[in-house]
Amino acid sequence: MLNALEVITTVVVGLMVGVEFSVAFVMNRILGALPDDAGQMGHAHGGRMLGAVMPVWYIGSLVLAGIWAVAGRHHHGTGLVITAAALLILSVIMSVLLLVPINNRNKTWTAENRPADWKEQLNRWNRWHYVRVAVIIAAFASLVTALV
Repeated sequence: MLNALEVITTVVVGLMVGVEFSVAFVMNRILGALPDDAGQMGHAHGGRMLGAVMPVWYIGSLVLAGIWAVAGRHHHGTGLVITAAALLILSVIMSVLLLVPINNRNKTWTAENRPADWKEQLNRWNRWHYVRVAVIIAAFASLVTALV
């Protein structure tokens, strides 16, 4: 049973890393190459779509890592799983305090109501997102290392 939990947790976190990496290094480049209105509208749509899914994914990943840490507390690699869980907690805190407020504003913007500093706000979101991606990659690497 523990083996299945380890694999499921690692796959769930790995897929989340893949999505967030893709947002950072693929989708943002595509959206950034579009004309102003289209790029910002794409960011807004992505914020609405992923904003509905990612909280469940982040919290679910954290819960799975926590269960793994408790269930495998007497097994090799538990410290790495606890480290991964701590990093996932950090990613959730970063999301709630730094990224979600910008995303919540952005997903309501239209060409008529965008603030003058909308590009700076999106750039700030992108910078924090790069840091968050690094944090969840570290969490994923810790989980993978705990498996071996």
